[in-house]
Amino acid sequence: MERTLILLKPDALQRGIAMQIMQRFEQRGLRLVGLKLAAASRAQARQHYAEHQGKFFFDDLVQHLHSGPIVAAVLEGPQAIAVVRAMVGATRPHEAAPGTIRGDFALAGLRNLVHASDAPATAAREIAHWFDPDELVDYDRPLDRWIYETA
Repeated sequence: MERTLILLKPDALQRGIAMQIMQRFEQRGLRLVGLKLAAASRAQARQHYAEHQGKFFFDDLVQHLHSGPIVAAVLEGPQAIAVVRAMVGATRPHEAAPGTIRGDFALAGLRNLVHASDAPATAAREIAHWFDPDELVDYDRPLDRWIYETA
């Protein structure tokens, strides 16, 4: 099992499609183990996007994440990082395939609705940034035997 972080950005909440996006992850079979509504401070947004510091788009990323409420979620499942990234689609909305979240709902630039961790180390760092360990819940879900391949 693998865990990954997603952030539904302020544009997803302002447009009223945050729960519709979350529903896609649950319908795919990913297990929700952490969820919160948050207001990202400028410092939190800068730290979240620290690997992009110095790039021409860094300030815009920070400003956008800080511009309104976000939903932070930790999802769990086999190859969760790759599955979520495929579901989210290309970073640039105009390049995102139909059927992906960005391909179906996003149109331009930074208004791409969702952030998704891109690697296991990134996911671990981002989860720790947004969640305390006691905010993540391990639980059994009988449905998992119908979703996950087991021996």
